[in-house]
Amino acid sequence: MAKIDFGGVRENVVTREEFPLKKARSVLKGEVIAVIGYGVQGPAQAMNLRDNGFNVIVGQREPSSSWNKAVDDGWKFGKDLFDVEEAAKRGTIICYLLSDAGQIAVWPSVKKHLNRGKALYFSHGFGITFSKETKIIPPKDVDVVLVAPKGAGRSVRKLFLEGKGINSSFAVYQDATGKASDRVKAMGVGIGSGYLFETTFKKEVYSDLTGERGVLMGAIAGIMEAQYELFRKHGHSPSEAFNETVEEATQSLIPLISQNGMDWMYANCSTTAQRGALDWKGQFKKAARPVFEKLYKSVANGSEARRVIKKNSQRNYKEQLTKELTRMKNSEMWRTGAKVRELRPEKSR
Repeated sequence: MAKIDFGGVRENVVTREEFPLKKARSVLKGEVIAVIGYGVQGPAQAMNLRDNGFNVIVGQREPSSSWNKAVDDGWKFGKDLFDVEEAAKRGTIICYLLSDAGQIAVWPSVKKHLNRGKALYFSHGFGITFSKETKIIPPKDVDVVLVAPKGAGRSVRKLFLEGKGINSSFAVYQDATGKASDRVKAMGVGIGSGYLFETTFKKEVYSDLTGERGVLMGAIAGIMEAQYELFRKHGHSPSEAFNETVEEATQSLIPLISQNGMDWMYANCSTTAQRGALDWKGQFKKAARPVFEKLYKSVANGSEARRVIKKNSQRNYKEQLTKELTRMKNSEMWRTGAKVRELRPEKSR
């Protein structure tokens, strides 16, 4: 692994130059990679591995919409598409990519096929880190590893097809064979990671749960709603409120931050915007920090895990989720967003 300096801190990073696809294929030669679950990460990782020349099979419950999707993606029943237990039996590397609730439910069926020398692969540290709640405790004679792409499955596949790749973290929780390190790096390269940075299962899940509830989804949605509602309260039109809150951020500013950094974006906007943003940034940081501290504490002490497991295991969870998302979709802000997207120039060409 290469030591890369990130802002004065040196980290272990694996790049494609030092661990090329050819080496990954050599490491995983003779392995049967069983992707269990075909929901969020499963399709992207399975297809990327298949396209990169690895021996991949898929395990999925039938009948289900995910089974049908697997068939549509070219997986053939009896050849490289099986029920979950049969795939777990055939696989030497079992990619456990079901939802967290799904992993809990299916674990007894998968565990009995974790024979000595196999590898159990995760893309999320939840099941292992919160084993007291999940009851997911692997046998001591198997490798337990993690590659966590820093993006949704759709992005993992899209960037792979574009020849780019998404960055991923990796970790070794248990090295029973002495090959776990090479195995996990090869898997990371195989799914098309841009580069791999080292972490632990615990750090991955703490950062992931905090990030999803924070900047990545929860916080950004909450802040957008607050600003939009403020504008509407003071008489601004829905179009103006949405454009100043969401459209400009997602279509103009966030891409610039991604490409060049926040400092570059600040340096290349108006002096009025520069001064205002710099002066108010600290106040937002001060207001948000206690919320993040509370959030991180709830993740670290297991409260979030217990709440998620309880809610996601309810029989009517999907029905309730649909109601929550429908309320969001039907809010004035996001109905305005739908209309704004329709009016983007590319939609009319």
